[in-house]
Amino acid sequence: MKIETLAVHAGHRVDPATGAVAPPIYLSTTFERSQDGSYPHGYDYIRSNNPNREALEKCLCELEEGVAAAAFSSGAAATMSVFQAVGAGNHVIAPKDTYSGTSSLLREILAPWGLEVSFVDMTNATKVQEAVQSNTRLIWVETPSNPLLKITDIEKICAIAHQAQALCVCDNTWATPMGQNPLKLGADLVVHATTKYLGGHSDVLGGVAIAKVEDEFFKRVKKIQKTGGAVASPFDCWLILRGIQTLPYRMRAHSENAFKVAEFLNDHPKVEVVHYPGLKQHPGYEIAAQQMQLFGGMLSFQVKGGRDMAFAVVAKVLLFTRATSLGGVESLIEHRASIEGPETKTPDNLLRVSIGIEHVSDLIDDLTQALE
Repeated sequence: MKIETLAVHAGHRVDPATGAVAPPIYLSTTFERSQDGSYPHGYDYIRSNNPNREALEKCLCELEEGVAAAAFSSGAAATMSVFQAVGAGNHVIAPKDTYSGTSSLLREILAPWGLEVSFVDMTNATKVQEAVQSNTRLIWVETPSNPLLKITDIEKICAIAHQAQALCVCDNTWATPMGQNPLKLGADLVVHATTKYLGGHSDVLGGVAIAKVEDEFFKRVKKIQKTGGAVASPFDCWLILRGIQTLPYRMRAHSENAFKVAEFLNDHPKVEVVHYPGLKQHPGYEIAAQQMQLFGGMLSFQVKGGRDMAFAVVAKVLLFTRATSLGGVESLIEHRASIEGPETKTPDNLLRVSIGIEHVSDLIDDLTQALE
C-alpha cells in the first residue's frame, strides 16, 4: 500500500459504537474490569495504554515500516527514554552537530547519570569507527542535521554499529517517512519529534520511538514509557494522527518550496553559503540523493556581514514568522546561535529557516526585501 493511502487510513477505523468516520477522543484515565478481574477491552489505565495512543503508534509503525512504537509526550522524552534504555555505564556515540536539545540532554543529564558519550563528525565514518569502545551500545544518527543540514550515510553507520554489537538509532524528524526510511537502510530504531512535520500545524507536542524488531531493548523503552509516565495525551495523539493524513502532500510542498528558496538564496550576492542537501554543491548531496526521496523543507543560510547583518535580515521579514520550531504549514526564521546559547557551535551569521507551504513566490519576495 502506498504511503499516501497509509497516511489516511493507518490507525483509523470507523467507530463501532456510533459509525463515526473521525475517531473519538478517549479521555478516560481508567477502564472497567470484568468480574474476574481482567480487562476485556485491553485497557487498564491511561499511563499504560489508551485507544488514541494505540492508533497513533499503529499508524507510525506502518509509515516507518516498523513493528512496534512508543508515543511520548515530546520528542525529548522519546530521545531520553531511548538513552535511558541503554543503561548507565554504557557508551553511546552522537553527532558533534546534533540538535542542541539532544546535546544538552546527553551532556547535562545523562552523562552525570552515568552514560558515557562521545561526540564525533558523523559524516566521517572513519571517525565514527575510531570512537567505538568495548562498551558502545548505541550510535545516534541525525540526518539532515540541525541546523547545518549535514548528511550522514545511514547504511554505513548502521554497519559500524552492528559490527560492534550496538544499535543504530536515527532521528528522522526533519526528513519524515516521506523523505527517507532509516529502518530499511539498517537502523534499529527511528525517533521523531511528532511536534514537527507529523503534527504539521504548530499546535501539538509529542514524540515517538519506532522499532524494527520488538526485542528486549525496545521492551525497556516501553517500560520506561509506562513507568516514567511521559506518555502522549489522548488529544495530542488525536491531533498528530489527523495531521499525518496530509503529511505526503505537505512534505512535497515543503520540499518543492525549500528547493526553490535555496536556489534563490544560493544566487544572492548577500548570502555567503546555503545549507540544503538538494543543492548539487552541498557536500552531502550524493549520499542524500541515494537515501532520500525528498530533500525536505528545512534549510539554513549564512549572511555576509556577520551577526549584525543576520539580525537585520530577521528584523525585516514580513511573511516569515520569527520563531523557533519547524514543520508547520507557516514559514519560520530564526537566528539559531542565539537560541542555542553560549555553548553553540553554530556560525553567528546563520539563519535557520523552516519553509512552509505558502506560495513560493511570496516567500522569495519577502526574503528579497529583507536582504536589501
